[in-house]
Amino acid sequence: MIFPFTGKETDAVIFDFDGVIVDTEPLHYAAFQKVLKPLGLNFTWDEYIEYYIGFDDRDAFRHVFLSNKMTLTDNLLQKLIEQKAAIFEEVIKSGVTAYPGVLDLIARLSENSVPLAICSGALKSDIDPILAMLGISNCFDIIVTADDVAASKPDPECYDLAYRRLNSAYSNSFSKERTVAIEDTPAGISAARGAGLIVCAVTNSYTADKLEQADFVTDSLKTFV
Repeated sequence: MIFPFTGKETDAVIFDFDGVIVDTEPLHYAAFQKVLKPLGLNFTWDEYIEYYIGFDDRDAFRHVFLSNKMTLTDNLLQKLIEQKAAIFEEVIKSGVTAYPGVLDLIARLSENSVPLAICSGALKSDIDPILAMLGISNCFDIIVTADDVAASKPDPECYDLAYRRLNSAYSNSFSKERTVAIEDTPAGISAARGAGLIVCAVTNSYTADKLEQADFVTDSLKTFV
């Protein structure tokens, strides 16, 4: 189908999750603070936006420990990740909000049988309950998360894997040149471009001038509906 806004014939769409489908970044930030404060560590919201928003949990903890010249063992890292995941799971029980237009866009693409995937730096345990809350669990053929890759965005590994799995699920019937990734961060844009995908950025987390490496930039996914 012709992908709205880009005007390009599109075979498949891969969505980032946090910052594109749902506004959970403040919830992730709060969960990090609850884990780090007892250790005498923290970072500000501005630092989160500047440095941490593109990381998965592993690299976020690694970065904060490195920044404070503290040793982080693999065992402690795993414990911190589990603690943060448990806190996040509790926080989202009060509900989450989808960004304007995104659920309509997902429904429109799904109704038109466009192959859909999610490529996120979050844990699968963070994503699945939210998809269920929003009633869109069945819309996505493939979900690639931090559990599936070794490196965070901007490394292209996650998008390359999401594309390969999605294309394989459809008998390798489409190309990267006709696959759109929807992102909200410079790191995510770099990852998707590094995987050879078309990138549409939405200004949910950053201003348009910070997203200029994307092929297309929009202020809202309502534009697509």
